[in-house]
Amino acid sequence: MYSIGEVSKMFDLPVSTLRYYDKEGLFPDIVREPSGIRRFNDKTLDALRIIECLKKSGMEIKAIKEFMKWCSMGNCTYELRKNMFVKQRESVEAEIRKLEKVLDMIKYKCWYYEQAMKDNGEERVRSMTPAEMPEEIRDAYKNSH
Repeated sequence: MYSIGEVSKMFDLPVSTLRYYDKEGLFPDIVREPSGIRRFNDKTLDALRIIECLKKSGMEIKAIKEFMKWCSMGNCTYELRKNMFVKQRESVEAEIRKLEKVLDMIKYKCWYYEQAMKDNGEERVRSMTPAEMPEEIRDAYKNSH
């Protein structure tokens, strides 16, 4: 069993966030001592890992609550849960593609300014065609433009 402070440190989350999750009913298996102190067991930690994954994927608390409800309903909700994860995977993959374009622009601009500093000006690098760029930079340029 773990205290809320220990879990806060393990997950690098504020205690207030853990209390909020509990208040929202996201920890159906949390143990409460007679004094009201919350105790987290391994099952609750597993739930928190999923909650944090879903939050980082962009899912709202309302939808996470629904997922947790489905979990408590047993195996009759497997298809609902799987479909939710398929949808989140598609969303995350789309976000990754957007971020890859952003990263490629940053790679290109790092190279661009490195060349400009070597040349003491932007004229040469600005007039380059993609065919004249190093292959990795050309690929980054094409993906970002």
